Amino acid sequence: MSEHLELQASYYFDLSGFPYPELFEGTDYVWEVLPRIKQYALDTIKPTVDNQERFPGVTFKGRAIEIGQGTVIEAGAFIAEPTIIGRNCEIRHGAYLRGSIILADHVVIGHASEVKNSVFFSRAKAPHFNYVGDCLVGSAANLGAGTKLSNVKILESPVTVRYKGNTIETGLRKFGAILGDQVQTGCNSVLNPGCLIGPQSMVYPNVTASGWYACGSIVKPAQKPTVLQRRT
Repeated sequence: MSEHLELQASYYFDLSGFPYPELFEGTDYVWEVLPRIKQYALDTIKPTVDNQERFPGVTFKGRAIEIGQGTVIEAGAFIAEPTIIGRNCEIRHGAYLRGSIILADHVVIGHASEVKNSVFFSRAKAPHFNYVGDCLVGSAANLGAGTKLSNVKILESPVTVRYKGNTIETGLRKFGAILGDQVQTGCNSVLNPGCLIGPQSMVYPNVTASGWYACGSIVKPAQKPTVLQRRT
């Protein structure tokens, strides 16, 4: 086990109510879940009635797509396999679910939001113009409009995690962010690859965040705008 409890799944998420706890079994660092998502979803999906008949106007790619009771999927959404969508979720018009996705119950994926290879815990929301790639999003976490969880470094190298002055190699070329339970991000914030936000934290609008943040952090802009009077 890692000596750093703050980098383990139990630090970020209450797994007691998560319907797929086996996904996290045997992990040390929390991001080790990410390469497992696709195969776990394929092994877990149960046969259902034809989704196209249930949700006219929605584009489905493949049949390995499980949709729970009470879930609403609006016309114009795109969903690729393998994807598990829990009960009473809301997938809005223009949502783009690219596959290798697990959504627990009461999750919202909204208009123009793109998701791939990610897990959303119950009541998590990416409701407006969000990008979520190779991420874990905790229970009741909410992404402000335009929040982007970037998953690839500009330099072609694996993502690293900056933690208390140390650099930890993840070995992952694609790794977005870990958002703990009840994390809130403001509009147009950007979380760089390998960003870990502890539960009950808040990221202000327009902030670019990197590295590790402890539980209950408030991440504010480093500088305030300077207002000058125009000369005419």
